[in-house]
Amino acid sequence: MKGYLYTACWSVFVWFFATMFFVMFGDSVLFRPGTAEFAVSLSLLIAGTGVLLAAATYLYVLFDKAENSPLKFGFIGTIVGLILDTFSLSNHQLIFPKLDEPQVIAFAAWMSFAYALYLLIPAIINELMKKKLKTE
Repeated sequence: MKGYLYTACWSVFVWFFATMFFVMFGDSVLFRPGTAEFAVSLSLLIAGTGVLLAAATYLYVLFDKAENSPLKFGFIGTIVGLILDTFSLSNHQLIFPKLDEPQVIAFAAWMSFAYALYLLIPAIINELMKKKLKTE
């Protein structure tokens, strides 16, 4: 159980970092869905999210040496993040006061893709780690 608590704490940190990014910069990086700016911004946000999630997963693995620890990080992180984002979206007027409704929708679109990455990237890293162990 202690291992899951550590993973959950790490996951809360990742969620907090992402949420604070959009609290501080959301009005500058989120655009009305259906516009060219939205497509470009969302693409850049997704690419940046992928890089940061890969880095966060590798950092997590430095501290959790258990077998399949990247999978645990991705799974627990997604659960924790989705629960917390349920509250942040439900209370978006308080959490994201600078964002208008279309920007909240843009945030939700990014968030949906980000959670897909949160499951996919740790799974890929887990497979890469297994292959590396087999070749050594």
